[in-house]
Amino acid sequence: MSTNYYMLFNAQITTVPLLAQPQAVFLIILILMCRQYNFHAIETAADVLTDPKFTFPIANVTASVGRDAFLTCVVQDLGSYKVAWLRVDTQTILTIQNHVITKNQRIGITNSEHKTWTMRIKDIKESDKGWYMCQINTDPMKSQMGYLDVVVPPDILDYPTSTDMVVREGSNVTLKCAATGSPEPTIIWRRENGVSIELANTTEVLYVEGTNLVLPRVKRQHMGAYLCIASNGVPPSVSKRITLIVHFPPMITVQNQLIGAVEGKGVILECQSEAFPKSINYWTREKGEIVPPGGKFIANVTEMGEYRNSMKLYINPLSMTEFGAYRCVAKNSLGDTDGTIKLYRIPSNTVNYVENFDSNRYKGKKRIKSSELYQQSKITANSVDGEENENPGKRKDLMMFNEIENLYNSKTTAIGIYNVRTCQLQRYLGLLTTVLLCYMINRSYQLQ
Repeated sequence: MSTNYYMLFNAQITTVPLLAQPQAVFLIILILMCRQYNFHAIETAADVLTDPKFTFPIANVTASVGRDAFLTCVVQDLGSYKVAWLRVDTQTILTIQNHVITKNQRIGITNSEHKTWTMRIKDIKESDKGWYMCQINTDPMKSQMGYLDVVVPPDILDYPTSTDMVVREGSNVTLKCAATGSPEPTIIWRRENGVSIELANTTEVLYVEGTNLVLPRVKRQHMGAYLCIASNGVPPSVSKRITLIVHFPPMITVQNQLIGAVEGKGVILECQSEAFPKSINYWTREKGEIVPPGGKFIANVTEMGEYRNSMKLYINPLSMTEFGAYRCVAKNSLGDTDGTIKLYRIPSNTVNYVENFDSNRYKGKKRIKSSELYQQSKITANSVDGEENENPGKRKDLMMFNEIENLYNSKTTAIGIYNVRTCQLQRYLGLLTTVLLCYMINRSYQLQ
């Protein structure tokens, strides 16, 4: 600073003419004396009296990528000294006082009351992570450091993360998920529909933690969408949807393989098929001819899930030609299969007897109490005894007739009771078996 002053004043001296008046010479001498003593004394006093120091340590800062970060340095009694911010790892000077030195336009500097010096870094990047120094140009230099930690939300990598997969049933499958972020993210697997995941040891869990999801000997039940979810505490968490498709040949399930129906009425035949890729479904008769749609026949296929269908064949009205065997067929690129249903005829009177049995059981009859039955049997016995005394021959004929009638009645009663109790089983064993049993018993009774 003294040199600057000297040059300034030296320039002023050269501008004064040689033949100056005494007043001018006196003024010049006065100025030189002030420069040599007074100004030098003022500068020295200012430097000696100030001793800058840091009021608080620099607080470490954590910021997310894309946000702004602020590092603050508080200095007391700065005086004529200057404050600078530096990047420690690269030894780059970022700011000096209120001036930005670096060419990085994301760096800014502000101060408050010549004490608080705040450096702002806009639009934080992961590369901004590291140590930063606040420095005062004293001799020796004074400085303190603060750390900027940059956290990064998780991001799932396209590679080596798995994409949608198509496999054959029984294959071993491994789904992979790779993610980056700071801190390092954790990965969990879930099924999109919330169903449990079946693992190798047949245990079922709601989620699996880890980068790999291993499914040995995959089944059709494993088919569906899986979610790979990555999180590290820095919002937002991210996920990727991976669809697992399991191919397998068709399989048909028939609940009722034997169905009875009445001529002139309608009936429904039903099968359930499972296949993927989706199968072609149709009905045939026992000789292989395809059941034509329209008229008496209405074929319907209803999807019950990703790979399950319900096949129904409506036949109405039934004639004698419609009774027989029917085959429900399912085909896809991996194979075909079928199921057989036999449709047989039930006599209409048998069905009416079963349906109306309970309602007609006491129709037009008087229910007899056990006490009344005892009195009637007693009166009958007395009348027979009286007739025995009057006419022994008539008594013998009557006894023979009673024996035959009792034999016939006991046989009829036994068959009737068996009929009644068997028909009552329809509530428990199903209508089909009961109708057949009732029909056979009635036929045997008619033959006798």
